Amino acid sequence: MSHHLDSPLARQDPRLDISDVYLFRGTIGTTFIINVNPLSGAGAFHPEGRYEFKIDTDGDAVEDRTYCVTFGERDSDGRQALELSRLDGEDARDRDAAGTVLLRGTTGTKLGTQSGARLWAGPAADPFSINGAVVGAVREAVVDGKSFDLTAIDYEQPANLFAGTNVNAIVLEIPDEDFEADAIGFWGTTALATDAGGWRQINRCAHPLVNTLFYPDGSPEASDYNTTQPSQDRDLYGPLVYDLVSQAVAAVHTSDDPGAHASRVVDAIFPDILRYEIGTSAGFGFAGRNGRGLADCAPEVMFALVLNKAVPLGLDSRSNTAEPGRSFPYLAPPV
Repeated sequence: MSHHLDSPLARQDPRLDISDVYLFRGTIGTTFIINVNPLSGAGAFHPEGRYEFKIDTDGDAVEDRTYCVTFGERDSDGRQALELSRLDGEDARDRDAAGTVLLRGTTGTKLGTQSGARLWAGPAADPFSINGAVVGAVREAVVDGKSFDLTAIDYEQPANLFAGTNVNAIVLEIPDEDFEADAIGFWGTTALATDAGGWRQINRCAHPLVNTLFYPDGSPEASDYNTTQPSQDRDLYGPLVYDLVSQAVAAVHTSDDPGAHASRVVDAIFPDILRYEIGTSAGFGFAGRNGRGLADCAPEVMFALVLNKAVPLGLDSRSNTAEPGRSFPYLAPPV
């Protein structure tokens, strides 16, 4: 899995659980996607939550702009009112700041602003694919320092864990000229209003599989990771990832210098932000990472990055729930 149900905190309310985020060139601008509520797409969006597109424009791993989407209760037709706001500068980091409302509408409808921004929210087929046997073996190698043998994986009948499942998606497309920077960083967050006032961050996501690979399922550390900020990643999580990767590549004998390889992995994933050059073709690949497209085989890239060896999933396009579309909102309809 990527970030599907990746911590005890996220599992308390799947409506706030970010399964994946994507960042790529759309038909008119830069497209950001946050998928939540994995495995079903039921339950819609949390009416007391914030769904935030965090954007770093100067490379310091701190958000300079936030697009925030909030939702109302579901009506008799299952639709929800929604509102999109933009916050800049210090306000981008302040969940109590009002921001500027860009549009209002309802889920299931393609919405747009006079400046050219577009928004759509609703259920969609989950575009993420993974072979459960492979990710389980990789996790054991990383978390437990076990040897990893590809011949032990049954590739005869590989199955996508998320075939036939849906998510709730928020798709935001911003005209390229709206960004003054040539390159940006992006991560998605969700936050929930608290009884005492203010907000509690529930989840965050950028690189796929970070929590899945480096924290045992259900560990308190997985919840802690989701409540912190990318600018803290290297200090808070760098030592742990360094130790785990060093141990893993030593166990699988894929590096003559496990420590040097582990340092490269820490540098590659922290701060946990998707970087993207505005106006270019996105690609989350072996040679380089520039955003993340809907069809990118991100798990194989992450496995190779961490273990320093190719780890095929054994899946092909037929394993996907559905092919992504070429026009906004790009995601396939729910199954």
